[in-house]
Amino acid sequence: MSAHESDVEVVVGRLLKERGFTLAVAESCTGGLVGTRITDVPGSSAYYLGSVVAYASDVKERVLGVHGETLRLHGAVSEPAAIEMARRVRGLMEADLGLSVTGIAGPGRGTAEKPVGLVYVGLAGPGAELAQRYLWDGDRRQNRAWSAEAALDLLRAYLEGEL
Repeated sequence: MSAHESDVEVVVGRLLKERGFTLAVAESCTGGLVGTRITDVPGSSAYYLGSVVAYASDVKERVLGVHGETLRLHGAVSEPAAIEMARRVRGLMEADLGLSVTGIAGPGRGTAEKPVGLVYVGLAGPGAELAQRYLWDGDRRQNRAWSAEAALDLLRAYLEGEL
């Protein structure tokens, strides 16, 4: 699949290059889709340092360095976890920006408090640490695709000064 000029990953790549920023990504429920979309763009090695796919909570803690207390108090699918994942991957890879995705893609494992389709996207960078919450109603594949799109769009909004 090739990227087109209007695709958010192409726009993000252009903005990252223009600003001279590097990017690192921490993914959970998307399983590497964000990194795949970024690397679909020729020349992405100029700004993309890499990703950590931390699917299990203990990997979020051991590899990314997310505090165990954050995971115990809020869970891996939470705003605090998404922000900390973005902050930690940014530091781990010495990137200008950290982006994260954590959620419940489905079809199982949802609860009343955290239903299937609940996703948090986090961003950490100069002047910003934030997360956005989404609740998708698709199947597993759709939820993962929409989550990757949302992560890239949050990054685009930050780079365009909308946040």
